[in-house]
Amino acid sequence: MKTKKEAIKSLAINSKDVGSTPVQIGLLSQKINKLSEHFKKFKKDKHSFRGLTKSVNQRKRLLAYLSKHDPKAYNDILKKLNLRK
Repeated sequence: MKTKKEAIKSLAINSKDVGSTPVQIGLLSQKINKLSEHFKKFKKDKHSFRGLTKSVNQRKRLLAYLSKHDPKAYNDILKKLNLRK
């Protein structure tokens, strides 16, 4: 996923969806990937590391929620984002 709009469009449930759980997980995954690339250059950036940790934990909580409430959507999002292999 390149941009935020493309991520929302690919994971949205309907045309006006911008905040459902799958969309939030997709946006957090995009943010986590971007920060991971940042840390390849700047290993000592502790302030951004805190943001990365918060994002990872938030995504983990959202995935747990989705697995309990909608297992089909949970499996779909894992396949789309290549989160668990």
